[in-house]
Amino acid sequence: METKKLEFFFCIFLFSLLAGHQKVGGSSHHHHHHTHRHPYVFKPSKLFVFGDSYADTGNIAKSQANSWKFPYGITFPGKPVGRFSDGRVLTDYIAKFVGIKSPIPYRLRKYAAKRIRYGINFAYGGTGVFNTLVPLPNMTTQIDFLQQLIHDAVYSCSDLQSSVALVSLAGNDYSAFTARNGSAQGLQSFIPLVVTQLATNLKRIHGLGVRKVAVTTLEPLGCLPRSTAMSSFQMCNGTQNAAVSYHNLLLQQAVAKLNNESKDSAFVVLDLYGSFMSVFKNKGEHPGSSKFVNPFKPCCVGISQAYSCGSVDGSGVKKYTICNDPESAFFWDTVHPTQEGWHAVYSALQASLEQLH
Repeated sequence: METKKLEFFFCIFLFSLLAGHQKVGGSSHHHHHHTHRHPYVFKPSKLFVFGDSYADTGNIAKSQANSWKFPYGITFPGKPVGRFSDGRVLTDYIAKFVGIKSPIPYRLRKYAAKRIRYGINFAYGGTGVFNTLVPLPNMTTQIDFLQQLIHDAVYSCSDLQSSVALVSLAGNDYSAFTARNGSAQGLQSFIPLVVTQLATNLKRIHGLGVRKVAVTTLEPLGCLPRSTAMSSFQMCNGTQNAAVSYHNLLLQQAVAKLNNESKDSAFVVLDLYGSFMSVFKNKGEHPGSSKFVNPFKPCCVGISQAYSCGSVDGSGVKKYTICNDPESAFFWDTVHPTQEGWHAVYSALQASLEQLH
């Protein structure tokens, strides 16, 4: 136990030494080449993922979510595997950008030992930085899982040095707050608590030795189909989006502060809000971007308020409808993008993703 502890502290010490050394090395070797901002390109070999359903690729149990029911997963991999979409989600696209296979869900780590070399996905649908309405591991517990794996020598110092983390927060803390309080009143004073806890989590992930930590801004919650349904999927809820903008402003400030303290600009903000908005506004003018006829209208919906995508009655009769072409829809269900939707968001995120290198 003591040896493990010493190894762990040595790991952290080495990490801080390396972080400082690269800074110095970079400035001395490359003073002639002003075009090279970095002395070398950081090529991550592992991705560690923390968060919720926007990033979960199969941690949530079959009994706990519709993501294991048909028609989830029909586009990829062709059957439901726990992703909250018809196909790939944000994690899969970030892994593609990094150039590795999508990391295995934590729940399956013992069944596919070879795959842990690409990192691990600790994200659970429905969770937040605090406890939400689902009794699943919140972000602190998810980070505990990684810490335990380091402690058990599943990952070494050099593994962590060549890794990036994706931290996804899509608003479950806020829906839990609203549900518990019966309204969104008091949200204004709750938002700073969420962001402070999120910043603590980011700092801790980096402190474990993870080289780069990317965190998503909140997507425009007021534009999710569950909010736009009120206007027949025509307009976003401005009040909800104003609260989201406040969260995102505080997050940008918190990350700037962390970068000032970390010396190596280890923290990167992925602007999910801006990316969603640019896709909504875009009518296919930009090359490589998809055109969604009505981006707020979901592809898969319950036939009434009592049902949702994937619902069946006691006799197994389906109680949902699905659009003809998921590729033409931005949203899969009332909260989550389709694979095509995520692909469009990923394309819009390219500029901020470059900071991961």
